[in-house]
Amino acid sequence: MQAQQQPLEGRPGAPGRRSSRGGGSGFSQVVALLLFLGASALVAGLGGLATANHVNGWYATADKAPWSPPNWVFGPVWTVLYAAMAVAAWLVWRSRAPGSKAALTAYGVQLGLNLLWTPVFFALYPALGTTALWIAFGIIVALAVAVAVTVVLFGPISRTAGLLMLPYLSWIVYASSLNLWAALHN
Repeated sequence: MQAQQQPLEGRPGAPGRRSSRGGGSGFSQVVALLLFLGASALVAGLGGLATANHVNGWYATADKAPWSPPNWVFGPVWTVLYAAMAVAAWLVWRSRAPGSKAALTAYGVQLGLNLLWTPVFFALYPALGTTALWIAFGIIVALAVAVAVTVVLFGPISRTAGLLMLPYLSWIVYASSLNLWAALHN
């Protein structure tokens, strides 16, 4: 009978297991967490700027998917998702486990795609029309793939980090369906 594999963080003496020296001082841990939270807040804030003028503009009268939530839902959902993403990245960073550099690179790629999607979808529509929505759809599909890769890379390093990314992946897939509907009907 084979023993069940545990994530690195759960194995005694495994590279992902933190010792009293692993992961840096308490101060550096807090600073790193704040930096990851700050990066998420920056992406959220820039996305909010790109959205602000258009949610009550063209998007207010756009043909939206019947399963679209009310606009007020997006802010709280994204706040929780951005916080969870930052904590997940921090958990991977502090593990200093093999593979954490590749995992954090994937995280950075998906964060960049996340930042790119909002202005393309909201701000370019007045200039490019439906073409902007199709470009945004291509970006959000790439984003979904990048988030899935991030989950796959985070999971073996920190099960908690991988799990923290799953609601985000689910939301991106859901948002992709909203984007596709908008591209097909506007």
